Amino acid sequence: MGRITETVKVLLIINVIFFVGSLTLGDKAIEMFGLWFPKNENFAFWQVITHMFMHGGLMHLIFNMYALWAFGSPVEQILGKNKFIFLYFSCGLGAMGLHLLYNYYQFTSGFNTLIDLGVNPNDIYDLIKQGYRVNAEAFDIAYRATIESFNSSFSDPAVGASGAIYGILVAFGISFPESSLMLIFFPVPIKAKYFIPGLIGLDLIFGLTGNSFLGQNIAHFAHIGGALIGFITMWYWKKNSFNQNRWY
Repeated sequence: MGRITETVKVLLIINVIFFVGSLTLGDKAIEMFGLWFPKNENFAFWQVITHMFMHGGLMHLIFNMYALWAFGSPVEQILGKNKFIFLYFSCGLGAMGLHLLYNYYQFTSGFNTLIDLGVNPNDIYDLIKQGYRVNAEAFDIAYRATIESFNSSFSDPAVGASGAIYGILVAFGISFPESSLMLIFFPVPIKAKYFIPGLIGLDLIFGLTGNSFLGQNIAHFAHIGGALIGFITMWYWKKNSFNQNRWY
């Protein structure tokens, strides 16, 4: 970690501007700029980009911006400005893609479960399009988790730069594998080549089980999507000697 690089500085400023703007607009900001499920009437094409600059609260913003500064600046110094920009947004889009794919799976599973339980499909659509959630408590406990996931996939927008930052984190690990990193709640130094795969592994476990000590409403599969695109991109560039072909 050293001086802040130019592109990282611009991204930090844009994120802060979006956050301040969201405080002014209130709930309308998330409605307009968060990423909604494509079947939701709040979905708009610009959310593919704008959701990367929205955050759910001050701490969410602080953690993401610290990670962007700490890991993004050294990565930009290695790659150059244009490759860094390409990596950042590619990872953000990859995160969005896997997140929406997982949401589609949850939506379809829940919808089919409700139909199997005898609920009229038109009644389901009428309910959720009016902004209501299907009452999971009205059904047997064995189906409640599936129905809650259905509700969440349709009605909860995704916000944050975490997917893009996970890609940057992977790029950092590939570029500086011997660097020591620590978690705030586990202050033991671990080399990046072990720390980062371990972090992604936790996201996979939490995403599949639905249980996380970090709290609810965390888009674990978005993290994994960003990390996956970051790995593929860096692997390709490293294989083709990106240090000799920097984009300025």
